[in-house]
Amino acid sequence: MLKTLLENFNPENSPIIWLISAFALAFLIAQQTFPTILYVAKKKHLMDEPDSRSLHSNNTPTLGGIGIFLSLVVVMTIVGAMLNTKVLLLVMGGLTILFFLGLKDDLTVLSARSKFLGQLVAALLLIVFTDTRIIGFSKILDVDVLPYWVSIFFTLFVYILIINAYNLIDGVDGLAGSIALLISLVFSVLFYNSGALSLATISVALIGALLAFLRLNFSSKNKIFMGDTGSMIVGFLLAFFTISFISQSQTNLESEYFKASPALALAMLFFPLMDTFRIFFIRIFILKKSPFEADKNHIHHRFVQSGFTHVQTTICIVLINLLIIFIAFNMLHLNLNTQIGLLLVYGSVLYYIPFLLKRNLNRRKNEVKV
Repeated sequence: MLKTLLENFNPENSPIIWLISAFALAFLIAQQTFPTILYVAKKKHLMDEPDSRSLHSNNTPTLGGIGIFLSLVVVMTIVGAMLNTKVLLLVMGGLTILFFLGLKDDLTVLSARSKFLGQLVAALLLIVFTDTRIIGFSKILDVDVLPYWVSIFFTLFVYILIINAYNLIDGVDGLAGSIALLISLVFSVLFYNSGALSLATISVALIGALLAFLRLNFSSKNKIFMGDTGSMIVGFLLAFFTISFISQSQTNLESEYFKASPALALAMLFFPLMDTFRIFFIRIFILKKSPFEADKNHIHHRFVQSGFTHVQTTICIVLINLLIIFIAFNMLHLNLNTQIGLLLVYGSVLYYIPFLLKRNLNRRKNEVKV
């Protein structure tokens, strides 16, 4: 009976039930895995020790990425036989490469060159063997279709950019996980509406894993960080979702996002990308130092320095990014260049507002004291 049921079952006939099951399975696996990871990390003293750049004061396990990875791999393994096996296997291959590189970096030290090469290999696996790439600029600055090899290298650049931009925002409790959760939620809806069930399954599985992680990442007693293991695999998936969405939209003339997918992708990733370009600008042109030299000039650092708590910082940034995404989806009727130009303006202004409000609030408090 079970054999007959499996042979006749088609996920596309019950996509909602299928996606809920994938989400629940990922959440339960991660939920059961994290306590064991915490126990081993504390027992073996596999902790992150605070330094001059840290915004936390206690030794904290940094192996949260293990739980995220395990839940994703189990879900993709179980559902792989009923979906696009080729895509799922290649995604798992890329995740596995980055998982071991990130794990080594969390436990010992891994050179930037090794991480970069691993990211290149993981990205190339998907770009070359699935031909999922950004085929053009959709008339941005009047550039349309790119030559094949230029498309390959540009897509590879986007992968590396997103993975490392995401890694850089992992600085306060819940921020990286919550931003990834928001982006994954939006992509889940987009993939579901477009009928891309394999992609929707991966994105809802990531949502389940992230929710289980965030419960502990926000905890004061059993806190855990995702570490480089988690930030690399989550960043890799966000890059994969982004490029898959743009690629699908650019190759489907009937898609309502045919001309707008780059602007929507930029809106979803606005915070990590803006923070990365901002921090590089500050380091190169203002501080006159290497752009890869760590400091406390990230936007989330500025929030904390202005008096926001970690939770307040995370909530503010996530809500602002949500508002940016909402505005972007309501500007689809505009020219793509106009959409991107306006996005850069209103996105930057929205991130400045919390600092302005906090400054006015502090000024009023000081006036009351006087």
